[in-house]
Amino acid sequence: MKMKEISSLKPDQIKAKLVEFKKEHFNLRFQKSAGQLNNTSRISKVKKSIARLMTMLNKKATNVGGKSA
Repeated sequence: MKMKEISSLKPDQIKAKLVEFKKEHFNLRFQKSAGQLNNTSRISKVKKSIARLMTMLNKKATNVGGKSA
């Protein structure tokens, strides 16, 4: 996911996406260990998306990334 897409989400939606990506990351790691993973670059993309989601969640929690007057 791109930061633009993430910034438009509410904190609850970000948490839901975070859970979704963590499940996908677990499944990809499991497939890799079983030798069934075809697209290995997907793991790094999912990890980056998780990091972006966590960053935006932290920004919104501290209101650093928000528009405050």
